[in-house]
This record gives sequence, C-alpha cells and structure tokens, in this order.
Amino acid sequence: MAAAAAGATPATARKALLTTTTTLLSSSSLARSRRGLACSAASATAPRIAPQPPDLLRWVQREGGFVHPALRVSDHPEYGLGVSATGADGDIPPGTVLIDLPGRIPLRLRRPAGAADAVLMQLADQVPEELWAMRLGLRLLQERTKSDSFWWPYIANLPETFTVPIFFPGEDIKNLQYAPLLHQINKRCRFLLEFEKEVQHKLGTVPLADHPFCGQDVNSSSLGWAMSAASSRAFRLHGEIPMLLPLVDMCNHSFSPNARIVQDGDVDSPDMSVKVVADTQIDQNATVTLNYGCYPNDFYLLDYGFVVTSNPYDQVELSYDGALLDAASMAAGVSSPNFSTPAKWQQDFLSKLNLHGEGAILKVSLGGPDIVDGRLLAALRVLLAAGPETVQEHDLKTLTSLNKKAPLGPAVESSALRTVLALCAIALQHFHTKIMEDEAVLKGEPPLTTELAVQFRLQKKLMLVDVMQNLSRRIKLLSPEKSTA
Repeated sequence: MAAAAAGATPATARKALLTTTTTLLSSSSLARSRRGLACSAASATAPRIAPQPPDLLRWVQREGGFVHPALRVSDHPEYGLGVSATGADGDIPPGTVLIDLPGRIPLRLRRPAGAADAVLMQLADQVPEELWAMRLGLRLLQERTKSDSFWWPYIANLPETFTVPIFFPGEDIKNLQYAPLLHQINKRCRFLLEFEKEVQHKLGTVPLADHPFCGQDVNSSSLGWAMSAASSRAFRLHGEIPMLLPLVDMCNHSFSPNARIVQDGDVDSPDMSVKVVADTQIDQNATVTLNYGCYPNDFYLLDYGFVVTSNPYDQVELSYDGALLDAASMAAGVSSPNFSTPAKWQQDFLSKLNLHGEGAILKVSLGGPDIVDGRLLAALRVLLAAGPETVQEHDLKTLTSLNKKAPLGPAVESSALRTVLALCAIALQHFHTKIMEDEAVLKGEPPLTTELAVQFRLQKKLMLVDVMQNLSRRIKLLSPEKSTA
C-alpha cells in the first residue's frame, strides 16, 4: 500500500478525498452498529489428522492432568471447534481451575537426547528468529512421524489443513488487496521453498537411524503444515519459550476472555504446570476463551487463519513520505504544505521521532487504540507549525498524543487532522473494491479462503472509515475555537 499511495498526485489525492469521503461516510453500511468481537473462522471444521482421533480430554487426564468435568470439545457456530462448558449443570464461578497440564504434556523443543534430536536442532538453528514457529514445527513434525509418539493422541486431533494465507489459492491472495500482508505471505512462501532444499540436503547425508523424521520425505507442504500448526496453537509462557499446550490450544480467542492461563513453576522445572483458570463466570454451554494478544488482523490471519471483526487493534500501515503528505494536505485544502522540504529545525524534530536521517523507521499506521500513529501526528503538527517557538513549549509525549487537545493551536490541529483524513481516503482508494461490493461477496457464501480474504480487506476499510468519522468529529469541535482564535 505504501508504494501505491506514494505515487499519488495532488489531483488524484483531491479526487480521492472528495469522492471517497462523501460516498463512504454517507453509506448505509456505516450507519448501522459495528459487528461484535468474533473470529471469522472456518464454518466447517477441518478434518482431523486421524479420521477417528483419540479422546483428548481422557488422554490429558490419563497422563496426570486435570479437566473440569463440565468441559467438552464441541463445534461452536461462531467460534468453530473449541472447548466449551456444554457439560455444566450450572454456571462455573470465577477462579475455578478448568484445565491443569503437568509439565510432561506440553510439547516444545528439547535438548538433544540422541543423534536424531541433534540433527533436528541443527535444522532449527537455520531458521530465523522471526519464524520461530518453524523451529517448534520441526519438533511437532518429528513426533508426527513416530509410530509410538507420546503426543499422538494430541497430534491426531490437529487439523489436516490450516486456513492461513500461505495455503490460499493465488486468486484469494490477490483478494487480500493489502501490500504489507502480501509481502509477509511471499516472504514465508519463499522461506519454505528455500528451507525445503536445506532440509532435504541435510537429511540426504543422515543415516536412517539418525533421521529425525524416521526416513520420511519432508517437503515445503509438510513444513508449511508444521509451521502453521505451531504459529496458530503455540503459547509463550514465562521465559518466552514457545510450546504447544494440548487441549488448552483449543480454547478460542476473545478480547474479552472468560479465562486466563496461569503457569506454576519454571519452564525447566519438573514440577511446572500450566492451568486455565476461569477469569469471569462461565455460563452453561458457553465457549471457553483466552486472549491471544492485542494485535491487528494481519497477525491473526497470517498466524492463526482467522479475522477478528471490529478489531480495536487493527491498523493500516503507511510509509512516511513527504511527497505523499504534500499530496494529502493539498487534497485536504491545506495551504502551502512543506512536508517534502522541512526546515532544519523541523528535520531535527523529525530525527527525534526517527522519521528522518540514517536508520529512520518510516513505517507509520492509522487505526488501533491511538487512532493515528503518534509519530505521524507529531510530525504533521510540527511541519504545519509557523516556527520552532511554539513547538519547543511542548514535550514529545504531548505532541504525539491525539488526546492532547490542539497543543499548537486549533488552526494547526485542524490542518493536521484534515491531512490524516485525506491519507485515510487515499488508503481506501488503494483497495480495488468498495465496502458494499465486499459485503455482497460475503452474502454469497463464497469458499472459506475467499471469505477470509474479503473479510480481511473489509475490516481494514471499516477501520479506516471509523478513523475518518473520529477525525471529522474532532475537526468539527475545533471549528468554534478557530472562529474565535
């Protein structure tokens, strides 16, 4: 998106602002209430690896774990397959232990216990830290190939396929219409193809007795399955060691969860245990939910394979670019913008924001809890200021906060917010389809991957419109101040 937006001219930016703002803010789609917090995941449960997998709850209990007698694994119409209190006779009170896993049940990378483990660790060491899920995925793949794996009852219950974008058809990858996510998908696909070669080269010289995957062929497809299983199900506990938590990883996500994870003991301690504890009252038949983290939908779709509707943490990424800001401000009717040619004192301030000079981080965002990226907002305020005197009266925290009301005066604030409003309009124009078109596709019950792709881009657009409405209200509140200033 950054590349596409950076190429905008003042004329196209002005057209984008006029047409997009008028059309979208008056759309009937925006007048209704936003949807509730829910995961747009598979409507049909993916087949398990084993057609008739072992009972996971009984296995956990047999291996020394505890499962609350009210819990069942069931298919929820909103959340999909997960843990719920369908066996409850009544409500489950807060503080109740729902699941307790002893230290032997979580699956994680371990110190080499033999030649096969040593080979596995050598492969894991070749995986970059940002793709940590592949490291844990190698361990999962190792256990999947064993005929006598301790974790087979857990692995047999894992999905045969995942709904993450690396497995999307090409057309549905295009349907995402969002460059930052497309970049990440391509990066992961390229890694899997290259890593396949490294794995096969390494295993080609290993004796069968030392083969970590029992001699079975490992290709990009099986590696992708393993990485997706780990990324969508692993937890990082105390010590930041990612591990797979059988049954616990079947608790679905919510930003308002009714349960939480509690770790007792150090991860390396034989007495370590992992508990799921009710945080609020859990109603009879309710699904048990955990908060996977406060992230934008890019993260959820890329790693988990679902989209959170009305995600308060969703964002759109942009590249801080003077030419783009000049185009946006002119489209917004701001006179004589100088974003491309800041004065020396403004350059010094931009350097403090890490938006200028060597090593600058130019990625900024719209949306999320802050509504406007604080660094972007501060830059706009400073670049629209008449001189350094008024800027020097305020600290960085004040200038980066949208909640600080017009620190440089209502005229500067109005110009800054109108420039952000125009940026939102330009960002919306980047998408090839309109909100109503996306909604029409979803009503047609498309294939799951199409549904996810369209839902993803739709949520980005709805988020941008929310930002525009928020900024428009703030600008209107500034009008009386401007007239009396």
